[in-house]
Amino acid sequence: MNTPNLAELCTEPLTAGIVKRATTLADGRELIYFDDPDTILGPERRVDARTLDTRGETASMRLDVLTGDWITVAANRQNRVMMPSADADPLAPQTPTNPSEVPSRYDVAVFENRSPAFGPALAEAIGAAPAASDPPRGLDDLGALNLGRTRTSVGRCEVVCFSPEHTGSFGTQSVTRARTVIEAWADRTAALSTLPGIEQVFPFENRGEAIGVTLPHPHGQIYAYPYVTPRTTRLLDSIDRTGPDLFSRILEFEQASERVVFRGEHWTAFVPFAARWPLEVHLMPHRHVPDFAETSEAERDELAPLYLRLLRGVDALYDTPTPYIAAWHQAPVHTGRDSVRLHLQLTSPRRAANKLKFLAGSEAAMWAWAAEVTPETGAARIREAIAKADAAHDLHRNVDTENADEASA
Repeated sequence: MNTPNLAELCTEPLTAGIVKRATTLADGRELIYFDDPDTILGPERRVDARTLDTRGETASMRLDVLTGDWITVAANRQNRVMMPSADADPLAPQTPTNPSEVPSRYDVAVFENRSPAFGPALAEAIGAAPAASDPPRGLDDLGALNLGRTRTSVGRCEVVCFSPEHTGSFGTQSVTRARTVIEAWADRTAALSTLPGIEQVFPFENRGEAIGVTLPHPHGQIYAYPYVTPRTTRLLDSIDRTGPDLFSRILEFEQASERVVFRGEHWTAFVPFAARWPLEVHLMPHRHVPDFAETSEAERDELAPLYLRLLRGVDALYDTPTPYIAAWHQAPVHTGRDSVRLHLQLTSPRRAANKLKFLAGSEAAMWAWAAEVTPETGAARIREAIAKADAAHDLHRNVDTENADEASA
């Protein structure tokens, strides 16, 4: 580019009129803008002119020989920003007084986390990423049980900013913006799955201080792991024991129950038969797809309003916003692609207006759960809350339409 304060961008049109514009931050981390189809932004973005320290060493992993789980030790995460004010928000667009992580105004922005649990090193050197000094040597290597085993915590952690605004969540976005975020999830799932040493990709959103959120900015994350996660490993074992059509049978079983929250053309939301949490909802596609990258344009188009409707209902359960973890489970990169189905697991520890469920002795130490709310009761409450939220949303939309008509008259 001729103008020195404008970044070089690699531009790519995606589905639904969404445009992807990729560049890098001052320390070499990847930054990607995803522009809404109706964006008011121009095609150019400012360069990141900050002077940043060299990126830190990649964290290490240690094997818990009692369980076979790999534990990442990432001391650099101790220094993360905690609940900053709007004028110091690290996810807001940069200003002369706020040298944040995103140089320009944006619709949706995705960038490599500055304090990651995984990466920046990869199993093999690629582009700007360094090669790990002691990477995992495949799933067989990671599955060997011996004392004192360590490996480099290769992989990638990315931040997904849903909006340039300081506060909010996925559920406070418009349908158009939600669709842009879904497109970003699909794009990043495809890209991260090709990186050397990556075994699983996990998009998620933590919402609320009760969950441990450190930034009020509307955002989620994507982790690209160097192993198949413990939960998915147990899922693969269940599939081996019951058959590769397990998800099809689960969906049929739940659709015939009173636990269905709502059903669309391509997706069904339900409270699972053996829900652990006081509030737990799964959202599953009717067609088998292993991850977001494999969803169709029609499936993404329907997911945007349905997912927002679910989140509005979750917030309508009480007078204050509900803390939750929205976990999008995807098939591993190299195994279980024909049997593990993409699905959302949305959970909240909130069991009453002013009460949270804490994992104490039996659940935290022995993984033996006891649920206080029956799944059928939970589903009924969520259906009622969604109906309440739908009515409020329709009323608000009608008022906005009337005000717009009066303004144009």
